[in-house]
Amino acid sequence: MTQTEKTRTLAMNGIVAAIYVALCIVVAPVASGAIQFRVAEGLNHLVVFNKKLMWGVLAGVIIFNALYSTLPDIIFGGGQTFLALGATALISKYVKDVKMRMVWNTVFFTVSMFMIAWMLNITFDLPFWPTYGTTALSELIIMTISAPVMYLVGKKVKLN
Repeated sequence: MTQTEKTRTLAMNGIVAAIYVALCIVVAPVASGAIQFRVAEGLNHLVVFNKKLMWGVLAGVIIFNALYSTLPDIIFGGGQTFLALGATALISKYVKDVKMRMVWNTVFFTVSMFMIAWMLNITFDLPFWPTYGTTALSELIIMTISAPVMYLVGKKVKLN
């Protein structure tokens, strides 16, 4: 990778992180807790188009959680995001169809919400299974609604 490509990738990741944080701030009252409607989670689909963009999404999660949440949320939220984005990045060489990668990405994020439910259980004594149900359902809704939007963005904007 040339220096120009490295600089472009770094800049793109910085922009993604900034957009993630800004979108979360807009919906801050419903961006954390047992029901999370972070519209910024739609940016998770960027890894489907370019796995190098996972670092911008991860940075956005960590920055927002550092500004508006707790240390456990930074750790568990960052871990959950890294795990799900990493799984999608790993399957990208085996699953060539973009729409199928988006489906798998949605599944990875929805299932991995157990980490957030576990953190909320430990930190705020929320019951694990109902909390897992609400956080997973919230994630499934956001990821499903944002998938067609991100698909269209991916067709119009050169993300690689």
